[in-house]
Amino acid sequence: MFKLTSLNLNGIRSAASKGLADWVAQTTPDCICVQELKAQAPDVAGRFEEIAGMKGHFHFAEKKGYSGVAIYTRHEPSDVVTGYGSTEFDAEGRYIELRFDRPGRKHCPKLSIISCYFPSGSSGEERQAAKFRFLAEFYPRLLALKDTRDFVLCGDINIAHQEIDLKNFKGNKKNSGFLPEERAWMTELLREAAAADAAEAHEAIEALTAHTGAPAASVRAAGGGMVDVYRMLRPHTTDEAYTWWSNRGQAYAKNVGWRLDYHLATPAFAALARTEHIYKEQRFSDHAPMTVDYDFQP
Repeated sequence: MFKLTSLNLNGIRSAASKGLADWVAQTTPDCICVQELKAQAPDVAGRFEEIAGMKGHFHFAEKKGYSGVAIYTRHEPSDVVTGYGSTEFDAEGRYIELRFDRPGRKHCPKLSIISCYFPSGSSGEERQAAKFRFLAEFYPRLLALKDTRDFVLCGDINIAHQEIDLKNFKGNKKNSGFLPEERAWMTELLREAAAADAAEAHEAIEALTAHTGAPAASVRAAGGGMVDVYRMLRPHTTDEAYTWWSNRGQAYAKNVGWRLDYHLATPAFAALARTEHIYKEQRFSDHAPMTVDYDFQP
């Protein structure tokens, strides 16, 4: 089995102080995709190039103490892609892709593993507008990649897709992370892979493009055909599915959570998923690690 973990660290130094390396050593993932490093290259040098014997590959934000993603792996990639070609968002350190291409391999001979951190819009209208720009720009990039190779994108998507993906869905319909336009973006990305109201998705996607000025065709195609791997394995799970809890009040103690962390895979790779696990026995950040085992040899 190929064990793949995703975790928003909310700061690699903070997570390390809470026992992250020991947990990784105990659970022995093949790859762990992390987001929100909140560190730059000098902070990582000599401390975090490796975790539990796994080599790290990084995409740092230009702004200090902000964003940043990485993938730690036990397997040597055939190529490393840093950033997805965005004039605006590559400076924020949001995307790293490791390619594990093996000609002649039975399953997915061309495979990418991606760690990605979607923008949050919770701080105000300016960042929400940036989030909409990211979604409009990123959608066609994902579809173009899907046309050339299989991949799994692991990351903090900052969107709860369905009502079962957060505790208080009724009170959050006007809040970032559960806005109709964001949810419609996810619906469209997953369409063909899950039942969806295409007309409703198109309508909300058009509303999203009105925010960004991007043409609808750049956001919308005939469905993205991607697979939400956790929902494929656990289609009806609610309370156990949450991966993020606010630091306000007693959200974690009361399990007032959101499912913001995903494995989004092409159908061929998603078909190899066998088991999932969200680890909550120990906290390294305000997110929980999510692991999926795939019947795959890199």
